[in-house]
Amino acid sequence: MSETPGVDSLVTETADRLFTQICDHEAVQNAETSGDAPEIWSAFADTGFPWISIAEDQGGSGGSLLDALEVLRLVGYHAAPIPAAETGILGGWLFASSGHEIPEGPITVLPDGGANVTGSVTGDEITLSGTCIRVPWARIADRIAVLLEIDSQSIVASVDPKDCLIQPMTNMAGEPRDTVCFDEVKAAVAPAVPGVDLESFRFRGALSRVALMAGAIEKMSQLTVSYTNDRVQFGRPVARFQAVQQHLVWGAQEAALARMAAETAAREANRGSAFFEIAAAKLIANQAAAKATKACHQAHGAMGMTQEYPLHHYSRRLWAWRKEYGSDAEWSSWLGKVAVSQGAQGLYPLITGGSLNLD
Repeated sequence: MSETPGVDSLVTETADRLFTQICDHEAVQNAETSGDAPEIWSAFADTGFPWISIAEDQGGSGGSLLDALEVLRLVGYHAAPIPAAETGILGGWLFASSGHEIPEGPITVLPDGGANVTGSVTGDEITLSGTCIRVPWARIADRIAVLLEIDSQSIVASVDPKDCLIQPMTNMAGEPRDTVCFDEVKAAVAPAVPGVDLESFRFRGALSRVALMAGAIEKMSQLTVSYTNDRVQFGRPVARFQAVQQHLVWGAQEAALARMAAETAAREANRGSAFFEIAAAKLIANQAAAKATKACHQAHGAMGMTQEYPLHHYSRRLWAWRKEYGSDAEWSSWLGKVAVSQGAQGLYPLITGGSLNLD
């Protein structure tokens, strides 16, 4: 496991060792059947990993955003079926930015700010109405963080899931993406600090998926190399056949590209908004997931389609994550509009300097 620049090596080593011990094929399969993995979550929470990048005086574990994204990369690398992104980088971030108490258990968020959810504020309480679909891990969450913009003010509500009607649903990877109905649900509400709004939340959500996808693509490529070297046909490993080697190269190069994009976006986000880098990284990761999945499954042949073999744990997650927090078309359009807005003279500085050179 190669080190990520700027990340404490102890974080990488500890998280990788933990997931290697507790997140095997059987555990991931069982989680898909039951919709929960309490043993994996409990071990993960005992280390304090869910709350990395949240200050200790706000109820977190301290550490940087780079550390938190490295943990997410390893969650993707091991296909860990837990709400790591929602609890720390997204939900924990929203609660810390608004002064809400950080719960000891999992947190979830409404994707894209819960476009169909509305709220009426009275003092420090909000009444929420509406329905939000594809809410990650809602059925096992201790709290739901709801970010809304009311009267040009970004506010965060801390909702008890027991007050909502939750209809269990799953994505194509078998992970919970539930429908949550708010029927005049009352919850505590507080204003978010400047800079925490629906736009920054969307980009932060995209960054979380980039980290997860980078890890999953890397592991998928490694599985393919290992399998094709072990599989013997016509007296030699299939990895020695030129046609198979082409698939191995494609898988490896997409893994390297996705990780490079993830690390660049993480580094820039650790010191600023990094909207340009995050948008580019999500687009790269989305495209890399599609190309790598095709190459790795073709190299595996029929074996890659079986439940008994772990390749599908990664390919199905990748195809689910690439649709969350912005599709190829959405991020291509956003990047194109930004490039056009810079004009001919500003295009090269934008490409070389990224968000630092945005007008």
